[in-house]
Amino acid sequence: MSFALELVDVTKLYPASTPVVALDHVSLRIERGEFVAIAGPSGSGKTTMLSVGGTLERPTHGTVRVAGEAVVDLDDSELSAFRSRHIGFVFQQFFLLPTLSALDNVATGLLYRGLPRRERRLAAAGALDGVGLAKRESHLPSQLSGGECQRVAIARALVGAPAIVFADEPTGNLDTTTGGEILELLRGVNRAGTTVIIVTHSLDVADSAHRTIRLRDGAIESDVSVPR
Repeated sequence: MSFALELVDVTKLYPASTPVVALDHVSLRIERGEFVAIAGPSGSGKTTMLSVGGTLERPTHGTVRVAGEAVVDLDDSELSAFRSRHIGFVFQQFFLLPTLSALDNVATGLLYRGLPRRERRLAAAGALDGVGLAKRESHLPSQLSGGECQRVAIARALVGAPAIVFADEPTGNLDTTTGGEILELLRGVNRAGTTVIIVTHSLDVADSAHRTIRLRDGAIESDVSVPR
């Protein structure tokens, strides 16, 4: 069986006088179509797990497979191309380019696909429509609310039809109502078939997932699923 994400005995060390163990022999499998929360206190290894699972960082030891493909031995250019085909990211800080419209910010999600600009913008328009922002595509980030900026970021993550979306504290900068709307949008993304993995310190956000993996000191403390 091909899993959306598989970590096998993954360890991540950061150099220091005494090396920091961010992930400590972690093994897990996430099936295609799951909605998973990675939770735990600050320093537990949540963000490192996102970075390693999302191929943004390489593990010190162990194997990482995304969409069934081992990625540890890919070089940087191969990893960039792989991410563009298989992985989408949503971050707490949005990371929208301030001088680009919502449409062109979303289109940047296809830069590594080698598509002509017109095709990228057509796909971006469809992705913005999918998150309810068809009428805001010409607006700059400074002209959008926080919730709208996060919707643009989600559209950018989805525009390439990835197999898996990693969301790092996607409601962290939003009020409770807007955060709930973003969570519901991500649930809709998951219902459409995309694997969604949310990294969060919020118990409420974690409770919205079908499965919660709790980390402590770089290791899995618990892994609990609830009926869908």
